[in-house]
Amino acid sequence: MGTEDVPLDDKAKRMRDLLSSFYSPDPSSTNDASSNHGSLDAIDTTSFDADQYMNLLIRKSNLEALLQRHVEMAAEIKNIDTDLQMLVYENYNKFISATDAIKRKICDVVATVVCSIKLSGLLKFVHNHCFLYCNIDFNRMKSNIVGMETNMEHLLDKIMSVQSKSDGVNTSLFEKREHIEKLHRTRNLLRKVQFIYDLPVRLEKCIKSEAYADAVKFYTGAMPIFKAYGDSSFQDCKQASEEAIAIIVKNLQGKLFSDSESIQARAEAAVLLKQLDFPVDSLQAKLLEKLEQSLGDLQLKPDEIENVSVESNDPKQGKVSDSIPIAAHEGSVLGFAEAIRAYRVIFPDSEGQLTKLAQDLVVKHFETTQQYVKGRISSGNLLGVLRIIWTDVLLMDEVLSEAVLPGFSLEAAQVALKQYVASTFSYLLRDISDALLRVNVSSKEAAEELPLQVALEASKKAVLQGSMDVLLDFRKLLDDDLGLLVQLRDFIIDWVQEGFQEFFKALDDRFLLLSGRKSSSSQDQDLTGAHSEKVLAGLVLVLAQLSVFIEQTAVPRITEEIAASFSGGGGRGYENGPAFVPGEICRIFRSAGEKLLLHYTKMRTQKVSTLLRKRFTTPNWVKHKEPREVHMFVDLFLQELKEIGSEVRQILPQGLSRKHRRSDSNGSTASSRSNQLRDDQMTRSNTQRARSQLLETHLAKLFKQKVEIFTKVEYTQESVVTTIVKLCLKSLQEFARLQTFNRSGFQQIQLDIQFLRTPLKETVEEEAAIDFLLDEVIVAASERCLDPIPLEPPILDRLIQAKLAKWKEQNPVTP
Repeated sequence: MGTEDVPLDDKAKRMRDLLSSFYSPDPSSTNDASSNHGSLDAIDTTSFDADQYMNLLIRKSNLEALLQRHVEMAAEIKNIDTDLQMLVYENYNKFISATDAIKRKICDVVATVVCSIKLSGLLKFVHNHCFLYCNIDFNRMKSNIVGMETNMEHLLDKIMSVQSKSDGVNTSLFEKREHIEKLHRTRNLLRKVQFIYDLPVRLEKCIKSEAYADAVKFYTGAMPIFKAYGDSSFQDCKQASEEAIAIIVKNLQGKLFSDSESIQARAEAAVLLKQLDFPVDSLQAKLLEKLEQSLGDLQLKPDEIENVSVESNDPKQGKVSDSIPIAAHEGSVLGFAEAIRAYRVIFPDSEGQLTKLAQDLVVKHFETTQQYVKGRISSGNLLGVLRIIWTDVLLMDEVLSEAVLPGFSLEAAQVALKQYVASTFSYLLRDISDALLRVNVSSKEAAEELPLQVALEASKKAVLQGSMDVLLDFRKLLDDDLGLLVQLRDFIIDWVQEGFQEFFKALDDRFLLLSGRKSSSSQDQDLTGAHSEKVLAGLVLVLAQLSVFIEQTAVPRITEEIAASFSGGGGRGYENGPAFVPGEICRIFRSAGEKLLLHYTKMRTQKVSTLLRKRFTTPNWVKHKEPREVHMFVDLFLQELKEIGSEVRQILPQGLSRKHRRSDSNGSTASSRSNQLRDDQMTRSNTQRARSQLLETHLAKLFKQKVEIFTKVEYTQESVVTTIVKLCLKSLQEFARLQTFNRSGFQQIQLDIQFLRTPLKETVEEEAAIDFLLDEVIVAASERCLDPIPLEPPILDRLIQAKLAKWKEQNPVTP
């Protein structure tokens, strides 16, 4: 067979030959390969001749074949070496494992045999030598595997020899061993009996030396015997021991409830009581009740925290003033924390009860704080109280971290802080109301010359300066480094912004209440005073101007401060929108100011209209006498206008627009035409004059200049007074239309209206509109007159001049 084509069977055959030659001690047992000496396959046989193989290989192969054969032989050498090495390793490990197993089995057999006969000196000698021989043989077996079977036979013979000698010794010593074991059991029983009789004495010694742990150990050890023989043989011992144990239990209870004992001593006493099967649950309930009673001493009292505050010089250090015994309170809380620590050690399963106890203390602290913040306090006072509470929380959290008291206190602190913010805004609202209500007091006492102006300035200061003070107060809460406030910073910002939003809405409602445009509840009456009296019109005017101030000055200034110091937040959730919306507040007070100004004009108009109604409804105009002078109602009307002017001059600024004079009009006016027509008809007959006057009056209306009567009320003195006068004259016209006049009654109306022209021109802003309305009153009276013949101009002028002179004396013109 050629070297270039070696089949797989030949390779397997060669591998078997190698294994056979490795394990066979006789070289003659190998396969017969002598017939291949002359071939190239003879390299795998035991009779391989290298010179002959090389000569044969050189004769049959060329240079290229020799080089190829060299490469193949080098690869085969490496493969054979690797296979041989793996084969030796695998079989050697299996052999070592087998020898170790045999060694362990032999040692176990020898140990069992020796132990069964209670090893004597001889047997120990045999045992030691046997194990030594086994170790030597096995070590030798590991180093030299040749002759292992012979060594195993020798070892088995020695083991059998040892076993036979062991059986002999065991048989000879059997009777003595049984007797010795019986004596040993008897001795142990006597020792136990002696221990039972000595137990009362031992317990007394333990009581004197306060070695309660040893006493409990001795007694629990004797409990099985007492349970079995306590009612018969050891009755006296049991009774004496129980009396001693009763004393021990009493001492342990005293130790458990003693505050002077250390935590470890109290915990050890509780453990010993548990070992004595004492009902510890009752002790646990008593200790818990004692802790609950101590909460009353730890709770903050309102009268004690009244003067607690943080020094404003250094708020970051949070130094609390010594107005109350803070050190004593901290000492009490430390004692309470140590009691909780001891309770946990004594009763490990009491975590839930202690957690509830600690949370109750925190809740009571914040309930007191909520009552405290209902009064008017500063942020310094609140910071002092919160710092005390937070210190207590941290002290208890050190010994009861499972209660998560810092997180629990955050929830309670949110309620207290939110209530403080709301209370602060409520007091600000009350300050503004008090400033506004001074209008009533000042008006009644007349102690000031300008009561409305004083009230307005005080109200402006209360709104703006009060809001700035509130923001400064809240800013101290944000600047403080107290852990409780740091975690609630975003919420405080949101509460402040929400507080201002709600404050301005409440202020708008308060304005409506003070102005009488909204009914008041019993609570609002307490804040605004007795509301049964009529609302002063001057107060309504102050409220209108104050609304303008809030819209134009206060809200922008507060918005700037909030943006500078209270930006951020987000605790309320961005989906709810911004907490403070200045645009909405401005819109509310812009609308409120306009409504209040209109309400003021309405109130003043209604008062004057009541006067005018009485003037027209009281007399019998059909039987009226000839006019001799201007009627007294004109003086009352002018007096009301003077009072209105005094109020508006205190509150409202002057207007910039000039008066609308009659000369500014290009068209003709009603009064000039009507007067000329009436003068031309004085010589006619009464009936003809009346008809002609009515006809010419209606014709004159067609050529009148269009004059706006009812215009928007502006925040100026002239606009408010003019609007009131217009409404009063319009009411006067309507009252005239409801009456029936004779000639004298009509002439009286004519005289009164003609006199009003001069004083009104000095008061109002729009002369054309006033002249038009005055003419309308005369026309309305003439239309309702049975004989509408006016007064002669000379007589009319004489009466008017006399009244004007008298009026000017009573009302001198002030510069």
